This record gives sequence, C-alpha cells and structure tokens, in this order.
Amino acid sequence: MKHQISIIGCGWLGLPLAKNLIDQGFTVKGSTTSKDKLTTLHNAGIKAYEIQLHENGITGDVTDFLNESETVIINIPPGLRKHPNKNHVAEIQQLISAIESSTIKNVIYISATSVFEDETSFPVITSSTLPNATSVNGKQLIAIEDKLKENTNFNTSIIRFGGLFDEQRHPGTYLAGRNNLSNPEAPVNLIHKTDCINIISLMLKNKVWNDVFNAAYPEHPTKKDYYTKYCQQHQLAVPIFNETKKSKGKIIESKKLEHLLRYTFKHGL
Repeated sequence: MKHQISIIGCGWLGLPLAKNLIDQGFTVKGSTTSKDKLTTLHNAGIKAYEIQLHENGITGDVTDFLNESETVIINIPPGLRKHPNKNHVAEIQQLISAIESSTIKNVIYISATSVFEDETSFPVITSSTLPNATSVNGKQLIAIEDKLKENTNFNTSIIRFGGLFDEQRHPGTYLAGRNNLSNPEAPVNLIHKTDCINIISLMLKNKVWNDVFNAAYPEHPTKKDYYTKYCQQHQLAVPIFNETKKSKGKIIESKKLEHLLRYTFKHGL
C-alpha cells in the first residue's frame, strides 16, 4: 500500500497533482486557504483542510494535516505581487517547525527558476549553477530552499519549474495586444502543467530525495518570436516589444532531470 501524502496548496497545479496521486493509489491530504474550495477538494477524494501560513503562526489544524503522512509537497508561491512587503520566508519557517514535530520524513518544495538572475549573455542554467537572484521574490525563494536543505529532520528535494502553462492558462493570452514589452530576444523557459505533475510523480515513485532539479521544456525560442506566433495562431492581437534596450534572460537546462528520472517531456510549446 502506498503511503499518505500531504499537499499544501491544492490550487491550479496542486489539485490535479493530488488527483493524479490518488489515481496511483496514494492517500492525499490537501490544503486550501479558501473555505469555499474545501468541497471541491473533498469531492476529488482529498482529505481537505483550510490552512493559512502567517509570519507568526499557522491558522488551521496543521498538526492533523501533516500527521500520518510520510511526505509533504509544499506548493505555495510567495505571493509578493499582492503583498510586496510580506516575509514569506517567515511563513515557511512556521511550516518547517510544524513539519519537525510531525511524522513527515520527506519534503518536496516547488520552487521557481526565478532564483536565477536574467542576464544579457543569456547564460545556460545547469544543475550545478548556483542561485543568484537579486529580486525580493528570488531572494526569498533562495532563503527557503537553503532552510529546507539544511534541515536534518527530513529529506528535501527541490524542483524549480519555469513558467507553467496549459491550454486554458497560457502567458500568451495575457501578453496579447500589450505594448512596450521588454526583453524581446530573451529565451522562453516554459513547462506544461502535465509535465510538472509527471515529474513530481516520478520523484515520488523513484524516491528521489536530497536533490535539486531545474525543469523547463528543452526548446527556447525568443519571447518575440514565440508570443507573436502564439497570438497569430490563436487569433489574438500581436504584442509589441520594445527593442531599444538590450534583452536580459537565461536558458534553463533540464538534462539532469531527463537523465536521472529518464524523463521525456510530453507537451511541447
């Protein structure tokens, strides 16, 4: 019998991930910050909890949410766009303290490739590249990664995804018709939601612990070329890019993930 997993953050990615794991035979506990979504989680076969992380504590029964689970998947973004002054590191520290007191043996932390700085040279980011972000968001993610990796009370694996998309939620839709967009020559680093779910599932299946992966589809057209083509194909207004400034970006390489997990990306751009 497969063990129980707790997923903190059953939203756009976390909910279909939970459904996928249930289909594989796992028992899943899932959290949401919205009471209205508890029924949705329950109807999907998830043991649902309303939990909110704060800088000075946690609202909700986090003890019951974690206990009897062997693995927790932390899938919550910093949320600094809406709350630019909040300390997300402190919020995760509250969760880490709760994990230390629970039955959790393994942690999967969903991070992001924004831990790496964009540069005019478009560096290739490999598994050995050290995070160097200077943005507030990036620096908080780096701090959280370090806290988790340094903790000896549990195993931690980190997966840094590029820009997530699927057929219903695509960045090209948001960029359509916009003007003065920056970095037209920057490489695109995207990954389909289904590939994300497959990768997390393989990490669990193969018990890949205490490792770090970067994940983006292994083709990197320029932003201008890619989003212009996408909008044309979907009958959307073409975005206009500002080409007077030098573009900054990076190329996320996923070779370590492809080799170690023997994974082939299923969804192209």
